[in-house]
Amino acid sequence: MTLDSPDAQGPLRREQLRNARLYFVCDARPGGNDPEPLLQAAISGGVDIVQLREKEADRRVIERSAETFRRVCNISSVPFIVNDDPELAVALGADGVHIGQDDLSVSEARSIVGDDRLIGLSTHSTEQIAAAEGVDHISVGPVRETPTKPGRPAVGLDLVRHAARHTNLPFFAIGGIDRENVAEVLAAGARRICVVRAIRDASDPAEVAAGLRRSFAAVGAEVAPGG
Repeated sequence: MTLDSPDAQGPLRREQLRNARLYFVCDARPGGNDPEPLLQAAISGGVDIVQLREKEADRRVIERSAETFRRVCNISSVPFIVNDDPELAVALGADGVHIGQDDLSVSEARSIVGDDRLIGLSTHSTEQIAAAEGVDHISVGPVRETPTKPGRPAVGLDLVRHAARHTNLPFFAIGGIDRENVAEVLAAGARRICVVRAIRDASDPAEVAAGLRRSFAAVGAEVAPGG
């Protein structure tokens, strides 16, 4: 969500983050297609945050798709996050940036995006969770091996359990999570999840997103979509 007053943006974005349960990461042109129908379906099903993550397309394709991401997210008041590129996040008026352990430092990212935008950080170990400072949230995983993170070994549910006990930051379990295994991820202590393929590759993305949202009710962690 983008507001005119910078003073209003930071607190609102962080409130949305605290209430978020379902985070969708999507490439610029999923399946080679216009991302808008997929994004609209995902959000209608209950996605709370959307991230544009693109590792292969050229800059022009990413920028064109990013405009679509921003517009769709703004209409629904859903935070829009850009992966890896804080300068693009600022240029687009995005709500934040997500960085990995091998990207620029948190302090560098913060100097670019400012205090009002969100910064997320990928973590893959207990040490990285403990060292996460100056960020608004972290992702923890990959819970299972996934082709979206080639070469990254699965951390399993133990790291999710550790995060649930030891971090005060909002955290999203990520990596191979779908409707078949989401219950065990929530049982391990996750109260937020991040998915890619489960929604992106679904024949009915809205129904899958809604099904994932319903999973939170079983552990008493559900809130109204977007609320």
